[in-house]
Amino acid sequence: MRFSGHWADRGDAPDMLLQLKVELRSVPLRKIIKGTMFFPVWKTNSTVWRAWRSWKLSLHSSTVCASSGRGPLNRSEELPSVLTQKPPHTPVMLKEVLHYLDVQPGQVVLDMTFGGGGHTKAILNMVHEVTILALDRDPTAMSLAQQLAKEHSGRVKPLLGRFSELEALLSNMNLKPGSIDAVLLDAGCSSMQMDQAQRGFSLSKDGPLDMRMDGERYPDMPCAADVVNTLDQQALASILTAYGEERHARKIASAIVKARRVNPITQTQQLASVVAGSFPAAVLYSRKDRLQRPAHVATKTFQALRIFVNDELNELHAGLRAARSVLTPGGRLCVITFHSLEDRLVKRFLQGDDLSNLDQYHFSPRKQGTGKEKLVDENRDGGIVDWLPLRRKVITPEKDDVKENPRGRSAKLRAALRC
Repeated sequence: MRFSGHWADRGDAPDMLLQLKVELRSVPLRKIIKGTMFFPVWKTNSTVWRAWRSWKLSLHSSTVCASSGRGPLNRSEELPSVLTQKPPHTPVMLKEVLHYLDVQPGQVVLDMTFGGGGHTKAILNMVHEVTILALDRDPTAMSLAQQLAKEHSGRVKPLLGRFSELEALLSNMNLKPGSIDAVLLDAGCSSMQMDQAQRGFSLSKDGPLDMRMDGERYPDMPCAADVVNTLDQQALASILTAYGEERHARKIASAIVKARRVNPITQTQQLASVVAGSFPAAVLYSRKDRLQRPAHVATKTFQALRIFVNDELNELHAGLRAARSVLTPGGRLCVITFHSLEDRLVKRFLQGDDLSNLDQYHFSPRKQGTGKEKLVDENRDGGIVDWLPLRRKVITPEKDDVKENPRGRSAKLRAALRC
């Protein structure tokens, strides 16, 4: 495995990655790809996951991402008025979320992904006597939540952290399990993150190849540039297959490895060009999105890297477990997802599949039900948690909503009642 540029100066880099490289090769690629049929997470292999975690903990702040010149985020912009100005982003499926959450005066609501605050603001405007706990892992989003808390004294309580840190955060606030009336979980990347070139999420805007949602909190956390410049071809192909469901994963991984031998890949458009260069010119925009608009061939590659870097699927699973714990009986859960990997996980969680051991996770045959019965999931304590779907089929945006907010075209909403 060749190292160039910044990594060539780090004598410990090959040693740090050797274990990860060996462990990845010990998992046959056919098994990795076969496992993606239902829950494509190559990291669920326990040995590989431990090796990856070990590498992440071994890294210091002098990473490829740090050397790419990522500057501090601008937090000086004032949060626009909730009632008079357009929010920094358009909340997805707002009418449906308000309908299924059915927030009542005096209730406590947990917005697990505050983002630009669109859903939270709508709830505050609709129900004046409500307390909203606004959670987000992104410090930039948290600055917006703190400003909103000043405008609505006592009604908004900002919480900075990941889904997996939620229970500890609530414990610090002396909130016991079963004390929250409604939970909204809006998974994935926010519009603000996509729109800021310096965050490295968008392939249409050139910026450092970062993609970390909370890199400011964890500066030693590997970024997307670290991944594409250090992992070998087989590991890269596995990530693209698992998290991007990319059919041409091997071809793209080969192109990345060849390109980084010349120069480290540290910019978003640099990576987009490398991926595009592995395809004939005629097929660069042959892919179509759900609105039949041309989609860049690197879209799935960017999605895969973002999910991998931020550990999004494992965090989503942790968020669902936390929501189950904090909801009061009769409380409502709404989950918005943006691609099949997320929606599949949410669907199986609400159907009662045991996801506590992802290493041995599989889907067993299930009898077709009427949709009116309770769906049972066993928790780690041996008790029973019942989920009653508020609507049997997944909820998708209306055509008018998609025209107004094209980024929400792939959104799916699932709503359930904790019994």
